Amino acid sequence: MTIVDSNRNTYRVKLLATKIGSGKTPAGGAETYQDSGVTFLRSQNIHFDGLRLDDVAHIDKSVHREMRGTRVVPGDVLLNITGASLGRVTHFPEGLGEANVNQHVCIIRPNGTLDSRYLSYALSARTSQGQILSMQVGGNRDGLNFEQVGNLEIPVPDVETQRRIADFLDVETARIGRLAILQREALELLRERELAIRDGLVNRLVAKFGEVPLRRFVARIDQGASPQCESFPREGAEWGVLKLSSIKRGQFNAEENKQLPPDAKPNVEYEIKPGDLLVTRANTPQLVGDVAVAHGKVQGLLLPDLIYRVTLEPGVDSEYVTQVALSGRIRTLIESIARGSSQSMVKLRGEDIREWPIPAANSTQQGNFLRDVERCSAATKRAANAIRRQLDLLTERRQAVITAAITGQLDVTATHSIATA
Repeated sequence: MTIVDSNRNTYRVKLLATKIGSGKTPAGGAETYQDSGVTFLRSQNIHFDGLRLDDVAHIDKSVHREMRGTRVVPGDVLLNITGASLGRVTHFPEGLGEANVNQHVCIIRPNGTLDSRYLSYALSARTSQGQILSMQVGGNRDGLNFEQVGNLEIPVPDVETQRRIADFLDVETARIGRLAILQREALELLRERELAIRDGLVNRLVAKFGEVPLRRFVARIDQGASPQCESFPREGAEWGVLKLSSIKRGQFNAEENKQLPPDAKPNVEYEIKPGDLLVTRANTPQLVGDVAVAHGKVQGLLLPDLIYRVTLEPGVDSEYVTQVALSGRIRTLIESIARGSSQSMVKLRGEDIREWPIPAANSTQQGNFLRDVERCSAATKRAANAIRRQLDLLTERRQAVITAAITGQLDVTATHSIATA
């Protein structure tokens, strides 16, 4: 346990805030998202190093007015209270206009005795993160309620010291952040290289063997159902329904699911089997039509209504179709034909999938192609893993600096004067 400076009293957050509460998903869910309008923040937008708005959703101003109780104002601290991103926290700065949040994000509005930047840093320190981990509801169900958020304890020096600490941490974390940006850019370059190599391999197959529509190889396409589920993943042998996030850039993650309530009867017709080819039916234009092959512990997992299962005729490898579908030829086609009233959420029809142009390769040629893709992928993964290790070290360094400053182990006044001299 980190020792807090004895000169700093600790207080519960509820004694330092005028508001603790979360938002909600608008009626109609993601279907109501728009290309522009009021910024609608979700848990994926909340990060320790600030807001990431590259995939931010928007809602209509009339919806924003209906959700007046969950409006975000400059100085609010935003804390993720559910899921894998539990505990991620940042503050809402000036200059971003109107905003609202969904139910996975808690708004903490500090009173006049607390600097919002300081509160954000204090909640991201190891001392607070340790409290959050110990408060998880239901073991691995990953969730905090408002009472638990209010009971989090942080050290609170006088306001002037809070501001000096926040100023110091703004400078130090910005330095670490710049290094992290460079590492993430390197990761993106690796991804682009892998995409280019795959595209070259697919184009070579097309040049040699021509292409035919996928419908020639499709036995059937099933669309699942999405019954009301719990907010947490299934446990043990319980039934679960896959989430859209179970499919990401050709990778399948069986852990991304929601548990079916005990009193709900599963539709076994939609149970996932190893080797199933899965295609996302609705998402953003960049993500709709994402593909993956199911593998791992899939027994008891069910197909949702936002994911298709494509059953292929014998002689066509699901992994082969997956890799071809990840190529630029198919992605460009998908983004041009996906339909929807908003560019934030579009849909793909089963008939669209049947028209995907697939290189007319036989089983042997498919196998050769997959081996070439795997060789490229393995080299990319090795390089990417090395970069991710560096990112992990930067994350650890950032939290160590924050914790030392918040707990008083680091003389911020002296350090800050040297750093800014």
